[in-house]
Amino acid sequence: MDKIPCLGSLHIGIIEFFKLMIFKTPIVVFIIFIVTLFACHPSKYHEEIQLTSDFSYNHDLDNNDNFSPDDQWLVYDTRTEEGGIGGCSRIEKVNTRTGEKVILYELPENKSFGPGVGAVSYSHQENKVVFIHGLLSITEENPYEQWRRSGVIVEDSNPGKAFFMDARDVTFPYTPGALRGGTHRHEWSGDGKWIGFTYNDAILKQLEDSTGQTHNLRTIGVSKKIKSISVEEGIAGENVSGEWFTVIVVKVTPDPVPGSDEISRAAGDSWVGMSGYKNSSGNHQMARAFLGTVKDEMGKDVNEVFIVDIPEDITIPGDSGPLEGTKVEMPAPPRGTVQRRLTFTANAQYPGCTGIVRSAPDGNKLAFRAFDKNGTLQIFTISPHGGEAVQQTFHQTDVESGARWHPDGERIVYIWKNSLIIKEINQESFIELTKSTEQPPADLVISHDGKTIAYNRMVPDKSGKLVKQIFIIHI
Repeated sequence: MDKIPCLGSLHIGIIEFFKLMIFKTPIVVFIIFIVTLFACHPSKYHEEIQLTSDFSYNHDLDNNDNFSPDDQWLVYDTRTEEGGIGGCSRIEKVNTRTGEKVILYELPENKSFGPGVGAVSYSHQENKVVFIHGLLSITEENPYEQWRRSGVIVEDSNPGKAFFMDARDVTFPYTPGALRGGTHRHEWSGDGKWIGFTYNDAILKQLEDSTGQTHNLRTIGVSKKIKSISVEEGIAGENVSGEWFTVIVVKVTPDPVPGSDEISRAAGDSWVGMSGYKNSSGNHQMARAFLGTVKDEMGKDVNEVFIVDIPEDITIPGDSGPLEGTKVEMPAPPRGTVQRRLTFTANAQYPGCTGIVRSAPDGNKLAFRAFDKNGTLQIFTISPHGGEAVQQTFHQTDVESGARWHPDGERIVYIWKNSLIIKEINQESFIELTKSTEQPPADLVISHDGKTIAYNRMVPDKSGKLVKQIFIIHI
């Protein structure tokens, strides 16, 4: 049901009205009654505050973790709609109180083909950010690509100085702890000890180009600050040394068996809980939840929710192959990773899941979008242990974004009918936080203290050109 609970204040107002009738004249009573009602309900919408107003470039939150640990800053990239990350030259932050802007990192000589920077996230624990950085060897003939980038970290206290997180080694024999492609959409774990990401492989892209067969499959990896990985420079500056140990944790295959749990693509990932979830032994288990692309019985691609448990020690190779991969195989997950399928919508009337899978802070619920019995996109939750998914929204039209969890773990925020919506888990009622607008909010992120929601909205300049700006509301 689409409803907003708002009768409580009206009920109180009516009671006060009759109390006042005993002591006041009718005209005074009427005035007091009207003022009281408007004081209780000045507007059902929250005030939107526009933080950025420079129309010369975008301010892109990109659906990441953008609040600084103290909630005083929001970090973003400045990509254009046409140039994307390859054409983006700056990472900035804006103060949530004053609107002051600070450049954290800049590529003054960046071109439309790269190197490029973007998709930035703050650590939950330290004043550090991580973001995509194209290879320094990028040229117009060999431009920025999904498989030609790495993650870099910059400290607030030392803007402009970046160090590479993940090492890159495309020279055989490859290096354990390094990858051979490009990492993307980096996300810090709650304790700040891990960074998760999606990945595309340059070696398998070359194999794909030479054979005409699919090999360059998107998958998921993690980095941990165990030790630095030194890589020989190699030819053309394609190799990069990194400060963190990096592995792939999700196994993908070009041709999944129809009806099986094999997947050809992994994306839409995030950390499960701020410190993992409680496993069957009652211990906290680090894990990432994601969407994996399976094939149904008819061989059609379907996205389902998966989870992968990640061992504390990621330096030991597993049974699938070497951590660093081979000339014809993807880097393999370390020993102790366990990949499990959680949803089974492939045989439903309206199959498939979509968006980024987001975990409650305690790790006990995963939120994602899927279709209800009427074919409408709704938000569902499921336990990291599996079981039946629980429908959480009941709108008549599609929910337009994935859910972001409030830090209390009891509420989610999302977009519906071009409005920001907040609702309690396992309740049908909801509250509209912003009015419906032609240009919808996007890229939601909630502050650590739960009091502020930030988001993007396209705003027209004087010529009518739309530019992405940052807004906040206080809740």
